[in-house]
Amino acid sequence: MSNLLANESSPYLLQHAHQPVEWRPWGAEALAAAKAQDKPIFLSIGYSACHWCHVMAHESFDDPEIARLLNESFISIKVDREERPELDQIYMEAVQMMTGHGGWPLSVFLTPDLEPFYGGTYWPPEPRGGMPGFKQVVAAVAEAWKHRRREAVQQAKRLTELLSQPLVSGGASPLSPRVLEQAEAALRRSFDPVFGGFGNAPKFPHPIDLRFLLTRWFHTRSPATLAMVKTTLDKMAAGGMYDQLGGGFHRYSVDAQWLVPHFEKMLYDNALLARCYLEAWQATGEAEYARIARETLDYVLRDMTDPVGGFYSSEDADSEGHEGLFYLWTPTEIRRLLGDEAARVFCYVHDVTEEGNFEGRNILSRPKTLAQCARLLQCDEAELTAVVEDGRRKLFEFRAQRVRPGRDDKVLASWNGLMIDALARAGAALGEPRYLEAAERAADFILTQMRQDNGRLWHTWRQGRASVDGLLEDYASMAEALVTLYEADFDERWIDAALEMADVLLSRFADPEEGGFFTAPPDHPSLLVRKKDWIDSSVPSGSGLAASAMARLARLTGREDCRKATEAALLAASPMMEQMPLAVGQMLLLAQTFLEPGPELVVVGSEDVVGNREVLGALQRSYIPGCVAAFRGPNQRSPHRSPALHAIFKDKQPSTDGPTLYVCQNFACQAPAEGAGAAVAVLANLARRPA
Repeated sequence: MSNLLANESSPYLLQHAHQPVEWRPWGAEALAAAKAQDKPIFLSIGYSACHWCHVMAHESFDDPEIARLLNESFISIKVDREERPELDQIYMEAVQMMTGHGGWPLSVFLTPDLEPFYGGTYWPPEPRGGMPGFKQVVAAVAEAWKHRRREAVQQAKRLTELLSQPLVSGGASPLSPRVLEQAEAALRRSFDPVFGGFGNAPKFPHPIDLRFLLTRWFHTRSPATLAMVKTTLDKMAAGGMYDQLGGGFHRYSVDAQWLVPHFEKMLYDNALLARCYLEAWQATGEAEYARIARETLDYVLRDMTDPVGGFYSSEDADSEGHEGLFYLWTPTEIRRLLGDEAARVFCYVHDVTEEGNFEGRNILSRPKTLAQCARLLQCDEAELTAVVEDGRRKLFEFRAQRVRPGRDDKVLASWNGLMIDALARAGAALGEPRYLEAAERAADFILTQMRQDNGRLWHTWRQGRASVDGLLEDYASMAEALVTLYEADFDERWIDAALEMADVLLSRFADPEEGGFFTAPPDHPSLLVRKKDWIDSSVPSGSGLAASAMARLARLTGREDCRKATEAALLAASPMMEQMPLAVGQMLLLAQTFLEPGPELVVVGSEDVVGNREVLGALQRSYIPGCVAAFRGPNQRSPHRSPALHAIFKDKQPSTDGPTLYVCQNFACQAPAEGAGAAVAVLANLARRPA
């Protein structure tokens, strides 16, 4: 028997298609059924890589008795939070108001008018560990709806009213550097000086906050600020949260040491962290950060890329019914693969023991650097490196024969934008054409296969089937990525495409009265409230990304409407930046750029093609926060010329000495640096790498 999820494309919804619960997808049919049958809605929201979603599915949704209770008294709707983030945002906030916490699976009971009146996250089937049993919860809610409906409806209306109110009180105020200083101080207070990261276990990577701190260090040159970034990046990359064999990061660490991860791998984490490590390499020159960025992107290209060019969403934590099994090792396995002596060295470097560090097996980590291990083992570091790399290769090849975790192979425009951005930056900075080619291919895929006939984006695509109208995060993420693509390969068609995204953001998502951007367009169906997206979750806020893209486009093209939208968003976000700075890192990054803008760097190429490449290479390797870059010259990739870039190139000519660099602020330029040598020297001075 199948329920109504059998015709969906989401891997998460399909996981529930053969359960006895009469699941329906969110849509007009399900919502009409609730009204027609006068039944409340049981809304269950999760995603395919969610471990506790799988647990609740097996324990409760596969249970015939619980299914009978749900089917008798409720219209049961399943939602993939990755497909419908606008719904997840509303009902997650409602559950947080009701219970003080949130998470997935998200379990919410709604009136037929979609107003929430009771909710929680995971419930076991029977009472356990102080939690009520889901069977009892379902029966109690059904009884309340039958006999105390008025109270339930009143509760729902109170919650709905709260959901419609602003997140923080207080009027907007002009930005000042004090906002940045307060945010840095708040991060410093929550920083773990021993293991890096912020707060206690469980620990999440916070790449947006790390990037904010890196920009703060660039402007203040505070060693303590840089130390927060480096300590965190070093400890994360050395721990089990990083896949020491295959590259890429798991979702988060359940402990404070970054050793034991929650084993799922998400596209957005790896996009954001690859960019973070790349920028740390650009800022410091430390090769280890470039290695981690490369290995992370290589993992995505190898395991998370659809043949048509888009990037998959996630890999599960579980395989063969056990969490993390794919990634775990015993000393016996390693000795069998490497031989006794090489295994002894490999196990020492990766802290592998007979007793293990996770359920009798070992998560690979590197608590000591290779240099430290070489000293302690009294061996040559180069020889040790060779042994370790050979061991990594052999274990990786063996691991590839194991049963892999499940993979969610849907393509999300928003998350793809984050990965396109990371790949484009890395391709340019590291001189890796394959990264840039992958970014270009994915962007072309989104702009062709995930566009509707009216030119608007679809949010999700899987196996040739696109669905869900594009949301704020899709247009914002893609606008950012397209500007980055332009600055990576200087093909001006990306600027035209970015402006198309910006036009939709301005016409369908921007709030012209109070500033900022709504999560969904005004005609989006069946939304309880139309909310703005200010708060960073595991991904940057949609409003933060949109405003950032607008700011970059305004500086590159002179578009006044983009500039005004940026300033309006910053003004609207000012109370949040003051009152809850740790929640709005993406807006703080933009505020830093607004208060201390980087330069506009315009390179005009000459017939000296080698010189052009030398200057562009130096530009793209440099860490200069808040800058925008433009190039035209004989070796430009595409002959296309965007009229939108006319102003930034106006009256800028190459020198007879070679390529010429113009350093400008708001279209007022310093004397040009003429010739490759002079231009590279200016860029080095702007980047100011630490000695």
